[in-house]
Amino acid sequence: MTTTNGSPAATNGWAPVPGGIDPATRLGHVHLTVLDLEAQLAFYQDVLGLRLQWREGSTASLGTGRGDLLRLTERPDAHRVYRATGLYHFCLLVPRRVELARLLRRVADTRTPVQGLVDHLTAEAIYLADPEGNGIELDSDWPREQWPTPSEMVRRGNDPLDVKGLLAELAAAPSEWAGLPPETTIGHVHLHVADLAAARHFYHDLLGFDEMMQFPGQAGFVSAGGYHHHVAYNVWAGVGAPTPPENALGLRHFTIRLPREAELARVVERLHGAGVAVERIDEGLLTRDPSRNGILLTAATTE
Repeated sequence: MTTTNGSPAATNGWAPVPGGIDPATRLGHVHLTVLDLEAQLAFYQDVLGLRLQWREGSTASLGTGRGDLLRLTERPDAHRVYRATGLYHFCLLVPRRVELARLLRRVADTRTPVQGLVDHLTAEAIYLADPEGNGIELDSDWPREQWPTPSEMVRRGNDPLDVKGLLAELAAAPSEWAGLPPETTIGHVHLHVADLAAARHFYHDLLGFDEMMQFPGQAGFVSAGGYHHHVAYNVWAGVGAPTPPENALGLRHFTIRLPREAELARVVERLHGAGVAVERIDEGLLTRDPSRNGILLTAATTE
């Protein structure tokens, strides 16, 4: 049994739902609309240690030398829209605790404002925002065998991050800042939605993610393969929150990577059966949840 993002092992009170999404499903890149591409590239490279992978016109891709993790497209007329659906935050997941410690030290050294330091009992997390207000969570997972069950997590809540203990990792493995490790992934995406029931139906019933936790009237968490969550959604921007305009800063789409073409076809068939539009674009198949959050569906074998 592995302890990284999306292991198919059934543990900690979770068991897969027959016919649900393939347990090997992962997330791919997140694509954002930005106002100042140069400033955003500087932040993600200098502070967080992502590397420029390619640039074409007004769009650039950042990653760690493997697949794209973040794409940024500049719009000169872009502006921030508040209390609307869209991105709450996306998570950059590092594979080892010492790398989260290095990130925390880098954030401190660059005097980057921090919005939260939390131990979620499944993962340790640093919360911050980029210069245009897009939420970011920096995570390192605890070993899966230590995770509480979903019901225990709801009951216990979160703990403060053990900053002293985390930074002690650096004494055992001192090194110069070299950016994010190649194994960094998008761990999860957390969304603002207009309606919890509609979001649950879309992500659980149609896409087939397993339901991990629900906070009634507030938020839901779903995943593939028993992970604590790949997608979360909340109504903290307000029940019935409006869809932002096309030129709003923030989320264009996030990517769900099915492991095989057959699994992608199975998900798309469910969407078509429910009358959900799916558009073929160069990168894959683009659809939208009931709150109009964009989702790019791909198969790992085609990337």
